[in-house]
Amino acid sequence: MKTRKLEKMIKARPYLRKYDLVLKNIVGIINDARRVSARTVNVVMTATYWEIGRRIVEFEQKGKERAEYGKELLKKLSADLTLRFRKGFSERNLEQMRNFYIVWPISQTVSAKSGEPVKRQTASAKLTLQDLSAHFSLPWSAYVILLSVKNKNAREFYEREAIRCGWVVRQLNRQINSMFYERTVLSRDKVKMLKKGEIAKKEDGMSSEEEIKDPYVLEFLDLKDEYSESELEESLILHLENFLLELGDDFAFVGRQKRLRIGDEWYRVDLIFFHRKLRCLVIIDLKIGKFTPADAGQMHMYLNFAKEHWTKQSENPPVGLILCAQKDETLARYALKDLPNKVMAAEYRTILPDEKLLAEELKKTRLKLENSGGGIKNKIRTKIGVEK
Repeated sequence: MKTRKLEKMIKARPYLRKYDLVLKNIVGIINDARRVSARTVNVVMTATYWEIGRRIVEFEQKGKERAEYGKELLKKLSADLTLRFRKGFSERNLEQMRNFYIVWPISQTVSAKSGEPVKRQTASAKLTLQDLSAHFSLPWSAYVILLSVKNKNAREFYEREAIRCGWVVRQLNRQINSMFYERTVLSRDKVKMLKKGEIAKKEDGMSSEEEIKDPYVLEFLDLKDEYSESELEESLILHLENFLLELGDDFAFVGRQKRLRIGDEWYRVDLIFFHRKLRCLVIIDLKIGKFTPADAGQMHMYLNFAKEHWTKQSENPPVGLILCAQKDETLARYALKDLPNKVMAAEYRTILPDEKLLAEELKKTRLKLENSGGGIKNKIRTKIGVEK
């Protein structure tokens, strides 16, 4: 109805034919503004983490036994900062900030006012965040990736090329993984190699939403991260959440699209429930494509992480559920391999929903969503109290 009314208005008012162009321009402005906002936050975040690293190093230097002293310092700092700021300050993160300060020393800064002479300062001098920000041209996630490059020459090469070519984080990561530095050094035509490195691939692209939802930005701003990569996936997750809650009062909702960090990589768990009778977490991973052995391996990685970081002392080990929603293969598989004994595994299978029931529900829901477009999605959202 709204579309028809708009068409009638366009016929009655010819100038509305340019509406699509106006809309496109406004969308572009909003996306650009979001990217600028994300980059501004990243600049401040990077400067902040460098300064935290400086404070840690200078405090460590006052200790007599540096190695042990530094380890205890990071442990205590992590506990106290996490208590105050909730996330973003694990021991590993603090260690990266410490290393960031050491690997990227700053010995001078330019005055913020244009035309004034360079003011030389030592690395331990008090610098404002504005002063520090001028020294870092890449986002924090890029520096985290660069810290993993142990060869100093390679690290400096990747940093220069990332700045020169405007590489996004994905492109930087791809170039490092493909050993672009080593291939360039060995190449007879280095100019050609460098020009080739300037070209971005389709998979390197990042939308403004992805830049804003960078896990480091979300941590820094203490924002929630709940989103799906596609409307179909989002709708299936919402429906599965509602379906499991309707099976009885044993399932308690814990979280949706929860981020977890393993090493320098970020992952996202689709759904997390707590089963009251089994007294354990149920980790659910939805796969739109075909089930692969790698999916099982990833689930066991999630379970190991959940067991160590999310499971309370009085709870049983978590159990994983992999749901596959491919058109020609709809299935559900529980990950029970690493449970401590067969008795517990059998109990889990008895109490948890039947795999065939879940597979049939998933198949039925997927078909409805694909056949009716966004209608089912909106009904699901309304039913479980999610705003349209």
